[in-house]
Amino acid sequence: MLFRQAGILHTNYAQDRALFPIPADRWMIGGLLLLAAAAPFYMNSLYLSSYLLPWLVWTAAALGLNLILGWAGQFHLGYAAVMGIGAYAAVHAQRNGVPWEIAIVLAGLTAAVIGSVFAFAALRVKGLYLALSTLALQFVMDWTISHVPAISGGTQATLQAPDIRILGQAVTSDAGLYYVALVWCVLVTTFMLNLRRTALGRALVAVREKDYAAAVIGVNSFYFKLVAFATSSFIAGVGGAILIGTFYHAVTPEQFSVDVSIQALAMVIVGGLGSIIGSYLGAGFILLMPGAMNAFISWLTAQFGFSLGIETLAHLPHALYGALIIGFLLIEPLGLGKIYGNIRDYLLVWPFGYVKK
Repeated sequence: MLFRQAGILHTNYAQDRALFPIPADRWMIGGLLLLAAAAPFYMNSLYLSSYLLPWLVWTAAALGLNLILGWAGQFHLGYAAVMGIGAYAAVHAQRNGVPWEIAIVLAGLTAAVIGSVFAFAALRVKGLYLALSTLALQFVMDWTISHVPAISGGTQATLQAPDIRILGQAVTSDAGLYYVALVWCVLVTTFMLNLRRTALGRALVAVREKDYAAAVIGVNSFYFKLVAFATSSFIAGVGGAILIGTFYHAVTPEQFSVDVSIQALAMVIVGGLGSIIGSYLGAGFILLMPGAMNAFISWLTAQFGFSLGIETLAHLPHALYGALIIGFLLIEPLGLGKIYGNIRDYLLVWPFGYVKK
């Protein structure tokens, strides 16, 4: 079928270790990149800025969280707080005259330094205890951001984010802001794709599977946990800054509360731990499905003449949305990325019958 490996001989290591050794994968990636690059020319501006742009930013954030959960195997319920640190750092840097290109790097570095504190909790505890520790740190960060006027301006304050300026030129159009999000998402995706082939990626997987066994073979588990938390926090910090600069245009403490951390966690779990395509699917599912369910319920009631109360219309889409998540996880506990992988693996050898045995 499309993914047939005919002609791929695996005669050298470079070919075998290529990111996309199957031609169909390369054609699909190239086609998707062309569609993404041309999106401002064929897509409505409202859909571009309200749906596609936040999906790209949150996909990059989900990939950063997947680095902790899927690769290093460490729970993290304070991811939104780290994104908030990067957002506030970038806004304050820009308001003090720092160029945007440097401001987002400072945002990532600030988030990496503070986010590394979570790694010290991972050194002492693991599993559910680590989840509770990171959740506690999320609440600490929420309180600090809200009650320190030098950071947020106060509990009810809103900081207006300066316009993004690249090489001194202001980026204010919907297409320009979309391309900023697209480039960031592509960079994070490329990093994660290559991470799987590096010694760092293999060490993180070893720590995930059994940190004591990894220590026996010479893998310093604490060092690699620290690297994982710092790298993930850097991605989160830059992602938070880009989210504010391209989508919200203002920053408040409520934008990075514990609910947002749970939302990011849901993106990774629904998409699939350790799956890159799953992060795209999970982010799209969590962000876009509630609106789609609302539209579907409204269309259904109009078609069949149902009369539902306002309260029912407000809660029924969320109930169906939750049931849909449970259904997906019951069908495939490894997430949407695994469902895609199963379909792709089937097409690799279709129509030969021995794969059904």
